[in-house]
Amino acid sequence: MRVLLIEDDSKTAKHLARGLQEEGFAVDLATTDDAEDEQAFVNEYDLILLDWLVPGHDGIAVCRALRARDPATPILMIGARPSVADRVSGLKTGADDFLTRPFAFAELVARMRALLRRSRWAKPAVLRVTDLTLDPANRCVTRAGIPIGLTSKEYTILELLMQNAGEVVSRTRLVESVWDESSEVLKNVVDVHVCNLRKKIDREPGSSLIQTVRGFGFRLGPPQSAFSDVTRRA
Repeated sequence: MRVLLIEDDSKTAKHLARGLQEEGFAVDLATTDDAEDEQAFVNEYDLILLDWLVPGHDGIAVCRALRARDPATPILMIGARPSVADRVSGLKTGADDFLTRPFAFAELVARMRALLRRSRWAKPAVLRVTDLTLDPANRCVTRAGIPIGLTSKEYTILELLMQNAGEVVSRTRLVESVWDESSEVLKNVVDVHVCNLRKKIDREPGSSLIQTVRGFGFRLGPPQSAFSDVTRRA
């Protein structure tokens, strides 16, 4: 899941981003009054974390502008001991939830996942492709009922492939969805992660679900002609 973090303190922003990345989120940072406006326009996000104090702007005004442009993306506002009136104002303006500082990081992640489950972009509770199953609620992956241990990056790649089962997912889309924009990711790094994922998912001979579509990207589903995939999408 890709998250935009709008935070006025760069040190706090980096600390939060690092923790969220360890939880499997791809995080873009905006710490200036122009950055959040530009990034929210250019990129698509699954969730926006908005600090109450935004340099050069009122957090309420930023929230109102974000919501006017995008009525669907969940917005979680964060504020240091705001009054009840402030919290109500934030929610009325368009925020989906409000978390008061100081807070436990575990609560922040739990609230984020709850918002993602309720958002219109939320996928089915359990994703299935043949005998491969991914349970987002528990971050659990099984094949033929056997649990499969994945790294955070492998899990996120697999989730994206399963959400788009039967379609070709480009390397560029994988980079944009799995890695944050500050990361320098080479295409062969993506190939290495997919190769490791394939070794774990496709253990048995003749059971391959992850196919490489040369020159395009990757496809998850029962084996079929890569050429027919491309011609259908052309």
